Amino acid sequence: MADLVLTKTRIHAGVWEGVLTGAATPPDIDVTHNGIEIPGATLRDDPNVEGQFRVSVPIPVELLSEGVQTFIISQRDGDRLASFTIVTGQPLDEDFRAEMELMRAELDMLKRAFRRHCVETA
Repeated sequence: MADLVLTKTRIHAGVWEGVLTGAATPPDIDVTHNGIEIPGATLRDDPNVEGQFRVSVPIPVELLSEGVQTFIISQRDGDRLASFTIVTGQPLDEDFRAEMELMRAELDMLKRAFRRHCVETA
């Protein structure tokens, strides 16, 4: 099976939107925030492109509070597809939470690339 790729298109009216490619059928996805599942994500066929799906993730207003909020979109089996971060309030130059979130995202990307490399070279 080809690698799934989820690409953000926009955030509009409180909904994160993206396009998923690399799947013949829509996979089951989960969206989490601080380890808690967020309901309401949808996948629907893109009528213009075969094998492409439009993904919509409503952002619950009650989760928007001061600081950095990170949402993770993954397949039900645990493979991470994408993430997005929302920063609210007065940002501080020394806000280590934002840096930590960026470092976690980079580490996850490196782990996926390393695992893929190990599979391809085995």
